Amino acid sequence: MTNLAEILDVVRGRLYVAVLSDVLDELGYRGQALPSRIRPLDDTLVLAGHARTGLYRDVYHIAPGENPYALEIALIDSLKAGEVAVLGCGNTGRIAPWGELLSTAARARGAGGCLTDGLVRDTRAIRAMGFPVFHGGIGPLDSKGRGVVAAIDVPIECAGVPVESGDLVVGDADGIVIVPRAIQEEVIARALAKVEGENATRAALERGDSLADVFERFGVL
Repeated sequence: MTNLAEILDVVRGRLYVAVLSDVLDELGYRGQALPSRIRPLDDTLVLAGHARTGLYRDVYHIAPGENPYALEIALIDSLKAGEVAVLGCGNTGRIAPWGELLSTAARARGAGGCLTDGLVRDTRAIRAMGFPVFHGGIGPLDSKGRGVVAAIDVPIECAGVPVESGDLVVGDADGIVIVPRAIQEEVIARALAKVEGENATRAALERGDSLADVFERFGVL
C-alpha cells in the first residue's frame, strides 16, 4: 500500500487515532501521541495526511523591506493533495501561524489539514469551510513581528513529538498521532487487524458474553 490516496482512504474510512496509538505502543513507539492540549478546532472532522514541516522561531522586530511570510508562503504554495502543514512554534504562546487565508489556500491545493502547537485564529471561518486544524490554543495574534518560519521540510518537534516531512499525521476527536513514515504500512496493517478483533469483541459483548471470556478469546480491550 504505497499510493498516498489509497493509504488515506483506508485511514479515514476504517481506522481511528486510538487504535493507531495502541499499535504504535505495541511496536515500542510510545511517544507518538501529541499531548492533550493539542485539540481539533472541529472535532467532527478527521485529519489525515503526510506531514510537511515548518519550523518557527521567535522574533521581536521586522527589518525594513523584509517579507516575514516568505518561507510560510513557500510551504503553503508547495502543498500537494493529501499533505498536512505541521508547524512547530515552541512554547512561548506568542505565535498564531494559522488562520482563514492559509486554510483557504491549503484547501484549494487539496491539503489534508494543519497541525500546529501554536495558536490559530479566524476560527469561525475555518470551521465554516470544514478544514481540519489541530492547534495549541486560540488567539488573535498575527505571527508578524512575533515569529517567522526559519526552515521548511526539516525535522521538528510539535508539542514535544518529533515530526519529519513524509510522516503520517492522523487526528480525530480523541487526539492526534504521528506515524513515522518508515513504519506506516506495518502500523496500518496491524491497526486493521486490531479493528477486526475489536469488532468481534464488541459483537460478543453485545450478545451478553462476559468481559473475562471475551478478553480470553480475543485479547482485545
